Amino acid sequence: MADLVPYHDRDGQIWFDGELVPWREAKIHLLTHALHYASAVFEGERAYDGEIFKLTEHSERLVEGAGIMDFTIPYTVAEIDQACRDVVAANKLSDCYVRPIAWRGSEQMGVSAQQAKIHLAVAAWNWGSYFPMEQRLKGIRIAHATYRRPDPACAPSKAKAAGLYMICTIEKHRAERAGYSDALMLDYRGRVAECTGANIFLIRDGAIHTPVPDCFLDGITRRTVIGLAKARGVDVVERVIMPDELSTFSECFITGTAAEVTPVSEIGEHRYKPGTLTERLLKDYMELVRPKRRVAAE
Repeated sequence: MADLVPYHDRDGQIWFDGELVPWREAKIHLLTHALHYASAVFEGERAYDGEIFKLTEHSERLVEGAGIMDFTIPYTVAEIDQACRDVVAANKLSDCYVRPIAWRGSEQMGVSAQQAKIHLAVAAWNWGSYFPMEQRLKGIRIAHATYRRPDPACAPSKAKAAGLYMICTIEKHRAERAGYSDALMLDYRGRVAECTGANIFLIRDGAIHTPVPDCFLDGITRRTVIGLAKARGVDVVERVIMPDELSTFSECFITGTAAEVTPVSEIGEHRYKPGTLTERLLKDYMELVRPKRRVAAE
């Protein structure tokens, strides 16, 4: 970790409240409400060959998430889209990760912050595979999480809200210390839910099974992969999956903007072998997000 470059000390530009500013000058005050009370929503996006995949869907979800958090982003979806494109272009990036974030500022400190200014920023940087490639190709190892996804009556589960990731960081750290890449979280009822930052799919007898996203994000990548599978005539079953079923599946993979499509070889004591269907969907997804290269190959 000695060569780790901190995110606050990098070259480049960040879009901050309507203008591009030097990376190191994109700062907020210590008493910013979002730092103390997690009053922020964000998105994770990827650009491939300079084009941000599903950009408008991400911007729409950001605006909707802010509404769930009881604030309004002072920019339209189209303006957020353009800000994301401007950041990628300003930093001369092609394949990169894009992070828009909206938050309450420092005008009020306390639980109530109705007069706090709403800020929006967008950053972008080079970021390769979320998991080491050698792990990804043979399937990553996943541990069982202790924390569970919360009841929607207790947390804004439909928003990509900063506070919802606190338990994800705890479980990700716990898994990594034990030699795993990620952790599988159950929901508040004890049903299979998702990993710390990705949705999960399991395969049995040629059909794909995935949990119903009623208390966690219905990921944009999740929906994309479901569409790809159905286009190939594969049966996709969205249903309740219980932990004692995990031993009955032959393949497993996870999806997300960061994870893309990543095969899984283990979930705790359960073993899986990445097979033809997982490999096919991984290939289909990468061809979809890189249309320029597909056309060039044709």
